[in-house]
Amino acid sequence: MTAPLGSPIAAPAAAEYERLRTDAGLVERSDRLRMTFTGAKAAETLTGLVTNDVLALEPGHGAYAAALTVKGKIVADVRVFRRADDDFLVDVPAAASAGFLAMIIKYVNPRLARYADVSAGLACLGVVGPHARQVIAHALGTSPSEFDLLPAYAHAGVPFRGGSVLVARSPDYGVDGFDCFVRAADAGALRESLRESGAAPADAHALELLRIEAGRPAWGVDMTDDTLAQEANLDGLQAISYTKGCYTGQETVARLHFRGHVNRYLRGLRAGSMPEGPVAVFAGEREVGDVRSRGISPQFGAIAMAMIRREVETGTQVTLRAGTAECIATVTDLPFAP
Repeated sequence: MTAPLGSPIAAPAAAEYERLRTDAGLVERSDRLRMTFTGAKAAETLTGLVTNDVLALEPGHGAYAAALTVKGKIVADVRVFRRADDDFLVDVPAAASAGFLAMIIKYVNPRLARYADVSAGLACLGVVGPHARQVIAHALGTSPSEFDLLPAYAHAGVPFRGGSVLVARSPDYGVDGFDCFVRAADAGALRESLRESGAAPADAHALELLRIEAGRPAWGVDMTDDTLAQEANLDGLQAISYTKGCYTGQETVARLHFRGHVNRYLRGLRAGSMPEGPVAVFAGEREVGDVRSRGISPQFGAIAMAMIRREVETGTQVTLRAGTAECIATVTDLPFAP
């Protein structure tokens, strides 16, 4: 779940929030676009389209990355899973799916890298929380040790109902979590098994707060096709390789990294309250940014992710203004910390 730009987010029940931080919850993730890329040129094609080094991935591993315009603006943030040497699964947030599909159609020659939208036939169910791996292991009849050593975006196949489930480690909510890619025909059975194993449906507001606390931007809310990759802190999220070969938008990304800097980037805000609607950020009488995702955290109070000019230092008190409403907030780094 993500909220429209500038929208307030209701506070979740404290028990729902705490359950995701201490136990496990079930997340429906099938709204995301899922595509496969296969063939001898699949790795080379993908690495030429996204900011991370796909060629360097070993089978069973994955990466977070972004697809950019030629001017370095974000078309989509993506997760790339290398299932075999010539077989990749890529998934994309629903809000960015149209732009990513258009990019694939424009740039990818299907004779060199076969691609397919498999969203209808392949479902995705997530389990979020410190006990996620135990829940998934119980649901699939395997040992939690199967998943203990998986780094972020690495994955393992586990047999299920005559087929298999691809279980991938996912840090999308700032706590331990895994996404289960399963045949759509088996999704109902897997969902029931996960619930019986202890993963009750997760509260959407609690999930959103975990994402904000972790400082993970959502496309269409915290970043859009008018946002540069470094403005969205994608380098800090290990989504950018500065040593790989050429890719679309690389010139802008490399120039900013090696010879300059962005003038604004995503930061955190902590406040006593949060105005509703579009909110501008002021340092004195100068407008220095705008609020993106926001919510009421049981741990941190009113928080937000905001695009703020780089000269505004961490710890600065700023004024948030929405129409005639205003409040004071403190600029923080991301992720939020006690």
